[in-house]
Amino acid sequence: MAGISTHVLDTSLGRPAAGVPVELAVRTEDGWRLLGASATDADGRVTGLPAVAGGSVARLRFDTAEYHAGTGQRSSGQRSSGQQPFFPEVSIVFTVAPDQLHYHVPLLLNPFGYSVYRGS
Repeated sequence: MAGISTHVLDTSLGRPAAGVPVELAVRTEDGWRLLGASATDADGRVTGLPAVAGGSVARLRFDTAEYHAGTGQRSSGQRSSGQQPFFPEVSIVFTVAPDQLHYHVPLLLNPFGYSVYRGS
């Protein structure tokens, strides 16, 4: 079993992204099975996600639309706050190796793009 952690940094505001809803799921023969859900804390971190079995394919799903709506950020040219951001969600799918004890998967976020990497 591998522990999973993540954090989100809002690169457009230069600070941690607090309050981003995050879901952790694993792929099954029938689709995705939700293992747990949380939201980023004031430091942009999620704690308490369940461990994932080695050999699984896991998915972290970030509800970026809800986050961007809460910050008042919107895409250029949007005239009302009711419009969706360019990326309303970010899904990161990765393979959990049988011999790994922990995965840290950070998300760097802004209204027009995102970047992800395998952290330590």
